[in-house]
Amino acid sequence: MRTIRIVASAMVACLVLSACAQDGTTGTSPTPSASEGAPVTNSPVDPGTTDPGNPSPPPAKSPAPRPPGTTPSTGAVTVSGTITAGVEAGCLLLDRYLLVGGPGEVLRAGARVTVTGRVQPDLMTTCQQGTPFVVESAKAA
Repeated sequence: MRTIRIVASAMVACLVLSACAQDGTTGTSPTPSASEGAPVTNSPVDPGTTDPGNPSPPPAKSPAPRPPGTTPSTGAVTVSGTITAGVEAGCLLLDRYLLVGGPGEVLRAGARVTVTGRVQPDLMTTCQQGTPFVVESAKAA
């Protein structure tokens, strides 16, 4: 008989709690009256600011440093060295760069080359190594 009372009490408690959850009230916070005003839900603050009292934009970020050998006007990078094979088939690395594109007759594992191109770190590849480097020109060194 005692078990039935415990189970019945638990079921009543669950029903009461689920009824409160369904109507969105908890029974503990009063509903604001018309004279109290409505709570503020949106503020006209720029989402880029951190201080609601100061809607000025955040300070400008300094540009990312350019890789060595970068030409400021064009963004082209020139890298020289010996190409190594990556762990995946068809992947070629030069220093820390993954070579993407370029002339296949010049770009081979073991070749000493000078390549010019642009670093594109957001480029998706199947190779698991290096920062993608889109080759614009390549020559044997």
